[in-house]
Amino acid sequence: MPLVRALVAAAVLATVCGTGAACATAAGHRTAGQTGTGDGTGHDAAGPTGRGGAPDDEPFFVAPGSHAARQATTWRAAGRTADAHLMDRIAARPQAEWLTGPHPEAAVRDRTTAAARHRRPAVLVAYYIPQRDCGAHSAGGAPSAAAYRAWIDAFAAGLGDRDAYVVVEPDAVPHTVAGCAQVVPAERYALLAYAVDRLGRQSGTRVYLDAGNPGWIPDPARLVGPLRSSGVTRADGVALNVSNFHTDRTTSSYGRRLSGLLGGTRLVIDTSRNGNGPHLGPGTDLWCNPPGRALGRPPTRRTGDPLIDAYLWIKRPGESDGTCRGGPAAGRWWPSYALDLAANAHD
Repeated sequence: MPLVRALVAAAVLATVCGTGAACATAAGHRTAGQTGTGDGTGHDAAGPTGRGGAPDDEPFFVAPGSHAARQATTWRAAGRTADAHLMDRIAARPQAEWLTGPHPEAAVRDRTTAAARHRRPAVLVAYYIPQRDCGAHSAGGAPSAAAYRAWIDAFAAGLGDRDAYVVVEPDAVPHTVAGCAQVVPAERYALLAYAVDRLGRQSGTRVYLDAGNPGWIPDPARLVGPLRSSGVTRADGVALNVSNFHTDRTTSSYGRRLSGLLGGTRLVIDTSRNGNGPHLGPGTDLWCNPPGRALGRPPTRRTGDPLIDAYLWIKRPGESDGTCRGGPAAGRWWPSYALDLAANAHD
């Protein structure tokens, strides 16, 4: 663990960026933070570099001051050295920053500028679509279509030409396909297409449109038309398994089917909590703080699969999915759950 401690120390000493504010919102399939916050590889084939030119063999940007980093520091000071070592497994690895509030430009600029200083890409999530989460746990988003387009313009302005991977609107397409009554499909898909096109104009940005997970829309053919209407053919690819628990094998198999239907679109996969796969117990809330889960494959662009651009930690490990199974409010840091994820990790 000395190497992990060194990585954490370096991250804490790095330039601080972003607001670091937590957002207590979550959906039935993910937990999002308002703003916020490794790379082991072990694979042969390298994925592509970001357009901004960050070296392919380097990890994504690790932001200082994450919940996990602060928790490790607290526990180390309290003499809980073994637990602090486990928390380092989360703190030393890059996690996405979720933008969910009305003014994204400054936070996006701060995060990407800090990442650029370290010659690493930032990982960001755009999450402000009107009728977000179909009115459920993460209800909210822009008050109108015009406000959303302005929000995307501000997000793009914050990006500049710096290197970033941007995941566009987790759950927006799958919710619509699943029949969200609050959404007019054509209007939502037009807004998503606007986001894909506007963000894609930034020279350092790779854009991945969310396409859900294998357990939500099991037949990927149902996603093809909606994804096309949402601009997927002009994106760099799709994001799968965001804040879910499906294994790499299951998700990549699903992704290959979807990619084939879309003419070869590329993939990024969220591996943040899928080390033990999904919870198989009874109930309908298997997505919500399931017990016995584990950290998954560390973020990397060296995926060993020519179709997969990167494995990412899009969901931030240790943030609650909601007030289920004894958890705090959605999006809140839950140290004991984070500790279990780290203790159960396989690497």
